[in-house]
Amino acid sequence: MTEHPPRSVLLASPRSFCAGVERAIEIVERLLDQRGGPVYVRKQIVHNVHVVRALEARGAVFVEELSEVPFGATAVFSAHGVAPAVRAEARLRDLDVLDATCPLVTKVHSEARRFAERGDTIVLIGHAGHEEVEGTLGEAPDQMVLVETVADVEALEITGPVSYLTQTTLAVDETVEVIEALQRKFPHVRGPGSDDICYATTNRQVAIREVAAQSDLVLVVGSRNSSNSVRMVELASRTGTPAYLIDDASEIDPAWLDGVRSVGLSAGASAPPELVDEVVKALGDVTVSTHTTATETIAFTLPLAVRRAG
Repeated sequence: MTEHPPRSVLLASPRSFCAGVERAIEIVERLLDQRGGPVYVRKQIVHNVHVVRALEARGAVFVEELSEVPFGATAVFSAHGVAPAVRAEARLRDLDVLDATCPLVTKVHSEARRFAERGDTIVLIGHAGHEEVEGTLGEAPDQMVLVETVADVEALEITGPVSYLTQTTLAVDETVEVIEALQRKFPHVRGPGSDDICYATTNRQVAIREVAAQSDLVLVVGSRNSSNSVRMVELASRTGTPAYLIDDASEIDPAWLDGVRSVGLSAGASAPPELVDEVVKALGDVTVSTHTTATETIAFTLPLAVRRAG
């Protein structure tokens, strides 16, 4: 009987939590330590079901809208940011607000206000219905249009100055195509001073592309509503390697592993790293190596109100 070598797992690095996600989760954790529950969080603090469940167990209460939060209570805005109208509602309800918006999303909001003030029509490249997109659109709703594809760009009819912004968690290569289409249609279009797609999204996409090229199968740990996780799976699939998004090890279909000797493994920026460890264990007798494409050293400062608990 022919013996096969043990299955190998190639871990993509960077993977799992980014600085913005770590900051958002720590804000809620520290508030719970300081004040106990309930701490109300508008929307999911980050797009991961395991993170949300863990914080719920400690006393966090996740709501869809601020109308569900009692007057005067403590409320947290999620990492994805909110529109100015939401901030106004929080003031009307006298809420004690802690803002966990990722600083890189805050940068996009600031750019939206600046572009609007100079009179531009702003083309926002992003996915309709995503919380980050809704928050950014709210900065200048009368001057902003949303596009997702090159076809959307071709259908635009705009007179006057045009600028563009992007959601921070898009696929880099697809976004470049949309930007190039904008530049062809509106030769004088102006963009942000630096890319809006965040460093963590870019780094994870570069790593998963290289890992997918060396693997028979790719698994990405992340929740279905995590934009950056979904983009990673799509990117791996475009290399020709079968790729699947899983919330945790329990979602691995044994049929995926038939004939597979090498598994590429990563996790979206909102997925806890311990979930990756559990997937490795679930794969059984494997050899594990890491493919590193970047080293991340970025950390974001916590709001003063929660730093006191440190």
